[in-house]
Amino acid sequence: MRTPVAAFVDTRAFKRSLHHSERYNRRGFGLGEEVAGSLEQAYQSDLIAKLRENGYELRRGRLTIRLAEAFGFCWGVERAVAMAYETRRHYPTERIWITNEIIHNPSVNDHLREMDVQFIQVEGGVKDFSDVASGDVVILPAFGATVQEMQLLNERGCHIVDTTCPWVSKVWNTVEKHKKHAFTSIIHGKVKHEETLATSSFAGTYLVVLDMAEAQMVCDYILEGGDRHAFMDRFAKACSPGFDPDRDLARVGVANQTTMLKSETEEIGRLFERTMLKRYGPAELSEHFLAFNTICDATQERQDAMFALVDEPLDLMVVIGGYNSSNTTHLQEIAVSRGIRSFHIDTPERIGPGNQIEHMPLGSALETERPFLPEGPIRVGITSGASTPDRVVEDIIERMVALTEA
Repeated sequence: MRTPVAAFVDTRAFKRSLHHSERYNRRGFGLGEEVAGSLEQAYQSDLIAKLRENGYELRRGRLTIRLAEAFGFCWGVERAVAMAYETRRHYPTERIWITNEIIHNPSVNDHLREMDVQFIQVEGGVKDFSDVASGDVVILPAFGATVQEMQLLNERGCHIVDTTCPWVSKVWNTVEKHKKHAFTSIIHGKVKHEETLATSSFAGTYLVVLDMAEAQMVCDYILEGGDRHAFMDRFAKACSPGFDPDRDLARVGVANQTTMLKSETEEIGRLFERTMLKRYGPAELSEHFLAFNTICDATQERQDAMFALVDEPLDLMVVIGGYNSSNTTHLQEIAVSRGIRSFHIDTPERIGPGNQIEHMPLGSALETERPFLPEGPIRVGITSGASTPDRVVEDIIERMVALTEA
């Protein structure tokens, strides 16, 4: 059986019911000490700990590494990964599934596969739950799952372990408030991203905008009207069923995918506020616009640290994280916006012998560049997305050191 088509559901009532089920767990199993050793061995790094103690700088021969002061695993990711390890320990023989990657990092997901945790298959963009049976254990990832997926798993009699980050849950609560007061949720996010799919499933009427350009199109329509068919062609796959821009853009609230660029989310919020102020006037603004702060603290901290790092003199920048990791991509955008020669890689193996690197430029496919490191003294900035373990950062640093010593 595949993921069901979205239908009307009282999401608040469903969540309350699910949270009281004996087959639902979102607090872990109290096995933190038992899995701590495995987590430390797999993900922590003595080298990175020393860099933190040494002002986030490492000098090896002609190579100087400057590490961002906020990077890597955030609390929500640590919690999700620890809960996944606890789940395997608590259910040693049961079949365990994850509805998607636990986080957007290949090494972490590979470790879970080695623990015989299975991943729901996706065919043609649709998840196939047909092999999931009653009594199986299903982990919901850090960026959540849709209401429809939760309903399916609950009705099938699965044990659900919910590792959804509390910051993501906060966004869900926000769109619930929009829905309660008959506001359309304007969601700043990527339409196909798992977190945005989950958030939109909790919303009532919604419209997803990717960036300022799309937000401006919506605001222009609010103020000036326009070609309704052209508008719907543009946003056909980014809105709730039956969406009508002439009706549904009169009352709007802003929310976001938590891993989007903080400054852009704030700018989009201000744009909609100005638009509704111009359209309806200050006396009626509160009847037509709602805003809540749904920007993740960890995402904000990593972006702020990246802005500080790119203000330093750097020869190049290495951004580490999954290629499907939104928060990592936005860190790369910051480097590119400053004109710094930068490389987004997901694993240490992307740095190969012969001074070459396989990387993914923004909006492009994988490509290989050689030479990677220039001759002479080199100053390299490094950061990593919120789903990247310190051990991966260490291995990448050691590979760069080896290239300069070859």
